[in-house]
Amino acid sequence: MATEHTAHASWHGDLISGSGSFSLGSGAATDVGLTWRARAEDASAGTSPEELIAGALASCFSMALSHGLAQGGHAPARLDTEATATFDRTDEGFRMTRVAVRVRGDVPGVDESGFREAAEGAKVNCPVSKALEGNVEITLDASLA
Repeated sequence: MATEHTAHASWHGDLISGSGSFSLGSGAATDVGLTWRARAEDASAGTSPEELIAGALASCFSMALSHGLAQGGHAPARLDTEATATFDRTDEGFRMTRVAVRVRGDVPGVDESGFREAAEGAKVNCPVSKALEGNVEITLDASLA
């Protein structure tokens, strides 16, 4: 039961002064602008591939955590997850070095320790985490709201 998801990007010009855009095949985002400035100099100037990965991880992690908690008999009332991706220059060049995940949950019947344990499981087992494994450090800050 494999599903495929598509995105399209185009770029014009050189890296520093050029620009591009991307669209998601689902239509959820179309012609979203990209620039080097937004990626490496001023995050408020637009989106970046790293922001998209942060969004993917926050979404995937929330889904995995919800599933894990529900499987344990404690479906969450609410999960609020934020992922912050760090893009930096390293000895090997520019790369995404880390994603910090912060989740706060409202989960009836689960104590702080149980919530943290479920969150650690979601961090390790969500498919986006697995895609980043071995390449990008993922940190986790999990607690009940």
